[in-house]
Amino acid sequence: MTQLEYARRGLITEQMQIAAAAEGVPPEFIRAGLAAGTIVICHNIKHANGNPLPVGTGLRTKINANIGSSSDDTDMQKELEKARTAVKYGADAIMDLSTGGPVDEIRRAVVAETNACIGSVPLYQAALDAVRVKKKAIVDMTVDDIFAGIIKHAEDGVDFITVHCGVTRSTVERMKNEGRVMDVVSRGGAFTIEWMAYNRQENPLFEHFDKLLDITKEYDMTLSLGDGFRPGCLADATDRAQIQELIILGELTQRAQEAGVQVMIEGPGHVPLNQIQANILLQKRLCHGAPFYVLGPLVTDIAPGYDHITCAIGGAIAAAAGADFLCYVTPSEHLRLPDVQDVRDGVIASRIAAHAADIAKGVRGAMDKDIQMAKCRKKLDWEGQFALALDEDKAREFRANSPVADHGACTMCGEFCAYKVMDDAMKR
Repeated sequence: MTQLEYARRGLITEQMQIAAAAEGVPPEFIRAGLAAGTIVICHNIKHANGNPLPVGTGLRTKINANIGSSSDDTDMQKELEKARTAVKYGADAIMDLSTGGPVDEIRRAVVAETNACIGSVPLYQAALDAVRVKKKAIVDMTVDDIFAGIIKHAEDGVDFITVHCGVTRSTVERMKNEGRVMDVVSRGGAFTIEWMAYNRQENPLFEHFDKLLDITKEYDMTLSLGDGFRPGCLADATDRAQIQELIILGELTQRAQEAGVQVMIEGPGHVPLNQIQANILLQKRLCHGAPFYVLGPLVTDIAPGYDHITCAIGGAIAAAAGADFLCYVTPSEHLRLPDVQDVRDGVIASRIAAHAADIAKGVRGAMDKDIQMAKCRKKLDWEGQFALALDEDKAREFRANSPVADHGACTMCGEFCAYKVMDDAMKR
């Protein structure tokens, strides 16, 4: 049985116990959330070395880091170093989105070398295999080709897969009728629309959704129902195509959960500040409280080189409003494939957003470290501060690069440090 089926029978599994211990909640809390569909545990039964990752209502907001090669940069070792860096700095999950070079080897190495939760987009695999192995165009993929890619990822131990099941012919028509500045920016969504237009057929992942459920149930993979119509700019946010897709995903969520398959929903995208909360409320209502996995959201389109910051702003607001899983954005978003430093910066920015949101929504124990940090700062306990920092390495580096006198404070205030002044005053 799947974790969802165990939960609905009132049974607490080892994975639920592990998840509960990691979150500091009772196992029954995890079981009840699973049964209600408001929590998922991402863990493929084939991922022997992977840690079960709980995502959902009442739990710590999780962080995903995207890595992956492209046709212009196929270095496998570089991608593995990104994966290790993402885990080192606190990513809970890694999505391998490789589209160039030895994609199978990269995915299998990432699964083998980390204990993080692993996600992927199997449609990329199907497209690559069609072009490179079968020597045909992407639009000539068969339905069997598409499902073969899903099975390959399932067998390799991928814990959750993004599938663009809500990209349908009717949704495409809604987008065309309303008009968009940037049309579709999702690669999976674009591949699917091109295939549908060429073949004049419905999206196979929508039409054959029951087959998809049979595969994912066998491995207890979590379905991440992808947002192929996510807005790629602020002007396209919360339009009819995006909401139509979300309505379809809500219906598919019910079907999946009834079949015993765990589901989370992917969300936008580029969204103005004043629309973020509405997007979260819509998703939670239309998808029956299923965990929400947001890609950003980015709150402005004009900050290339700083999009980890625009992402952190939007991510904090989204998570505080109820989003459960944040996909990071790096400083190189929209510009190039991220390097190792970009991955580090993106993970830390999203961790800041997630932690700030967890405090706002009252997640158990979220503020404990902040209180400890305040006490260490008051005592000028630098080692204590470093140990509590989200990025201990950077904190140590900044401190070391600014010579400090015997007073023990930092060089901002020096001997006039408020902590020292107050310490002397309180002793009088």
